Amino acid sequence: QVQLGESGGGLVQAGGSLRLSCAASGRTFSMYHMGWFRQAPGKEREFAAAISGSGSGTDYADSVKGRFTISRDNAKNMVYLQMNSLKPEDTAVYYCAATPRYASRRSERGYDYWGQGTQVTVSS
Repeated sequence: QVQLGESGGGLVQAGGSLRLSCAASGRTFSMYHMGWFRQAPGKEREFAAAISGSGSGTDYADSVKGRFTISRDNAKNMVYLQMNSLKPEDTAVYYCAATPRYASRRSERGYDYWGQGTQVTVSS
């Protein structure tokens, strides 16, 4: 069982930065690959970024590549999403999620555990 909790969301102007954090419970955190998804109003939840359990592998959606950076600290059971050069279209609720299967990292159906989400609003 893994429990996840996001923080760090807020309101920021276009071009600004935010860092989201996700705290995880459990002793086997490093065995889980972690993902960040987002859901904008009226849209389906979509993949943003993922990181392997060891942190050696990362993957990004084309829409955030070059602007967002995912990282993790297994000693602290934390995952982060550094978001730079934010755009109004990045406005969404951001969720962190955990999966034991890296191969399915881009599909929300591949994740077993989810946080409650944190709101990110980017003003133009």
